[in-house]
Amino acid sequence: MKQFFSVNDISSLSQAVQSALTSKKSPFVDEALGKHKTIGLVFLNPSLRTRMSTQKAAMNLGMNVMVMNMTSDGWALETKDGVVMDGNTAEHIKEAAAVMGEYCDILGLRSFPGLKDAEEDYSEELFSKFAKYCGKSVVSLESATRHPLQSFTDLITIVEHFDYQYDDAQQKLVPQGKKPKVVLTWAPHVKALPQAVPNSFAEWMCRAQEEGLVDFVVTHPEGYALKEEFTNGATITTNQEEALADADFVYVKNWSSYENYGQITCTDKSWMLTLDKLEVTNEAKVMHCLPVRRDLVIASEVLDSEHSIVIQEAGNRVWAAQAVLKEMLKNQ
Repeated sequence: MKQFFSVNDISSLSQAVQSALTSKKSPFVDEALGKHKTIGLVFLNPSLRTRMSTQKAAMNLGMNVMVMNMTSDGWALETKDGVVMDGNTAEHIKEAAAVMGEYCDILGLRSFPGLKDAEEDYSEELFSKFAKYCGKSVVSLESATRHPLQSFTDLITIVEHFDYQYDDAQQKLVPQGKKPKVVLTWAPHVKALPQAVPNSFAEWMCRAQEEGLVDFVVTHPEGYALKEEFTNGATITTNQEEALADADFVYVKNWSSYENYGQITCTDKSWMLTLDKLEVTNEAKVMHCLPVRRDLVIASEVLDSEHSIVIQEAGNRVWAAQAVLKEMLKNQ
């Protein structure tokens, strides 16, 4: 594995999940893989879980870790080619990424979208140029369009909380009985948020559905459809109650409109997930990537109940990152 930007960089979801769960049982069994290796984690935006979990995963594998917060520690980066750098940017990504590649064996990058120009954000120019010029394996710590480590974690968490068996002969996870119904539901928020987490979650769940692991439904208000490439194969409805019926897992997340790019076109607070809404589910487990705004996105009564698995989900961030880094180190 030379890069980890999306679910397309995983050949088998079942095997990837199994690798992560094996690391969870024996965190240090592969620590020799990373001995004398260095990972550089480069942040252009804030991070709590991604930063700490990836650091811990790397240390479990015996790696040295360097963290760079570009907004406070580094120079402002220029990404455009052929420009006279007489403005606010002090260093071109060509030199910055190449230098980081000199110091590190693996690099991770986190950057959010501007939410003003869909074409620009969805081009992923920053990530593609960073990968091109650094010359090393690159892990996405969240980009304008995806958050693959989070989505990998989410699949691991679903497998842990449902009855699956791993078939060694087929090297495949098999749900025992019916497949779980997984629902991604939009929720209200006071800020315009990126589509990266819901895009990525939808993409991973559609792939999981293809591999016979889940049944997947997306529900959101009118005008909040995600870009179609991320939801191919999903059942999509604007009726939240209908979507929640018989759900086994409910993934709650706000996102701004893609159709009216970056805008908040719905402020309907009734989309917040409450215990009453969960009554039509199959005692569903509730998930969120965190941070979450209580009593706006999810009611406190839900977060403080046995339905919530958000803390266990966050804990699994370590094992998703460790599985990815392990594969990268094996190829070095």
